Amino acid sequence: MNHESLFSISPLDGRYENAVSALREITSEYGLIKYRYTIEIKWFIHLSKNSQIKELPKLDIKDYLYLNDLIDNFDIKDAKRVKTIEKKTNHDVKAIEYFIREKFKKHKKLSKYQEFIHFACTSEDINNLSYALMIKEAKSITKAAINETNKKIKQLANKYKKISMLSRTHGQSASPTTMGKEFANFHHRINKISLSVDQRTMTGKINGAVGNYNAHRVAYPEIDWQKISNQFVRSLKLDFNSHTTQIEPKDTIALLLGDYVKLNNVFIDMSRDIWGYISLGYFKQKLKKGEVGSSTMPHKVNPIDFENAEGNFGLANALLNHISNTVTVSRWQRDLTDSTVMRNIGSSFGYINLALTSLLKGLNKLEINKEKLASDLDTAWEVLTEAIQTVLRKNNIPDGYELMKKISRGKEITRSDLLELIKSLDIPEDEKSRLLELTPHTYTGFAEELSNL
Repeated sequence: MNHESLFSISPLDGRYENAVSALREITSEYGLIKYRYTIEIKWFIHLSKNSQIKELPKLDIKDYLYLNDLIDNFDIKDAKRVKTIEKKTNHDVKAIEYFIREKFKKHKKLSKYQEFIHFACTSEDINNLSYALMIKEAKSITKAAINETNKKIKQLANKYKKISMLSRTHGQSASPTTMGKEFANFHHRINKISLSVDQRTMTGKINGAVGNYNAHRVAYPEIDWQKISNQFVRSLKLDFNSHTTQIEPKDTIALLLGDYVKLNNVFIDMSRDIWGYISLGYFKQKLKKGEVGSSTMPHKVNPIDFENAEGNFGLANALLNHISNTVTVSRWQRDLTDSTVMRNIGSSFGYINLALTSLLKGLNKLEINKEKLASDLDTAWEVLTEAIQTVLRKNNIPDGYELMKKISRGKEITRSDLLELIKSLDIPEDEKSRLLELTPHTYTGFAEELSNL
């Protein structure tokens, strides 16, 4: 950590900067400037290809190469120059326009057409497209982290599919499962919500001050501006939104962020469960030389990775919920509430990726404690009363549930107690034999089969 990081207000840019480094050039101020800059130049190129705009003659290959090089070679020095201009303009998007003008002045032909930079645009035309592209790229990085974590969960599901475990409903002993089946549950949920995330597409618009192409139509009434805008937005691989005010309403962004909240909640659920299993002794954690678990208790090996994951998924959800609730609302045709809120979109992705890093680290440190799992099952013979009363129901023996409740509720039952009870039941011998062979270790239903992923 360098000395500047020690002064960071956000832990994402300080303590945890390495964990979110992949997002740095995408969702930072630098990233936003670069996206805006790219959109402005691409809009100029798009206009130049329209033969009806005679005041902007068609460009040749060298011109296009120059413009594309401007995009490809954009770097931190350029971004700093934009920020310098912004100090004077006190307007971030206008600073981009003025910066591009400086670049055009260095090209003899393009210098004549500076007025077509940011032509008929409002700032939100540039911003909504920039954020849409930013989110798409951040989404791909987050997807990779989710897939890596879910791959590990799948491995654990298969690895532990035969290891029986006492379930707990309401914190009390319940019908056994397998450790693998519990991981399979989370894998299935993550897959389902991830599919919804993948199917979310970003939308964009470039239709002027209040969404009506007012200036466009006055300047070039003969041009089909709706078609031109549609083509441009789709060239960016975004869906076109034909009806907006000054702002693109960001409904699709809200839907995507809502999916991430659901996904994060699944990861929180799993983090808490594993924390509990570690507390019960079902898992041990691999030790790392030199690490300390407590400043005063030398024996401690705390489940900090799962605690950190839970905390950061929660922070992500707080941001995701606030952003999605805010950016879809605007007073009349425009207010700036969404503008300052959207600047935190990078932090929401940052906290998701930070949490996933912690969760994966924790999963990789898990070591199953088969002896403890077996020990708990060996003292939980009462869970078989469910099976017994179900067989009694099958054979139409009245009050089977009440019988099992009477002998088991709040009481300790031993193996011999159950064997004696089963032998006394008036049921077919084959079913009696099946119950006599049943143990808490084998009473797992289709848990093993359901763990096969």
